[in-house]
Amino acid sequence: MATEIVIAQTTIDDEEKAKALALGPVQARLAACAHIDPAFTAVYRWKGSIETAKEWRISFKTTTERLPALEAWVAEQHPYDVPEWITLPVTGGSEAYLSWVVEETATV
Repeated sequence: MATEIVIAQTTIDDEEKAKALALGPVQARLAACAHIDPAFTAVYRWKGSIETAKEWRISFKTTTERLPALEAWVAEQHPYDVPEWITLPVTGGSEAYLSWVVEETATV
């Protein structure tokens, strides 16, 4: 079952927007849950300049089946021109937890 589960991540520069980006996919069953990491400093190159920003990372737990819809939802709702979007495969974990992720993202 572990290969069915992925963690998808994005970042955003506003805590309230992070909460909204986390809540929407869980309400829509696109993710079983979302974690918002505390604010951190991001340093990156953007349009030829080095930028520094305060950001929050949102980690979604979802299935590979629901991932395309989650990615589309985040892309539509995210205010960045090029939002971070990376996915990490889950290669193991508690069968009870992984089953819960599958159940909570199942379409009704």
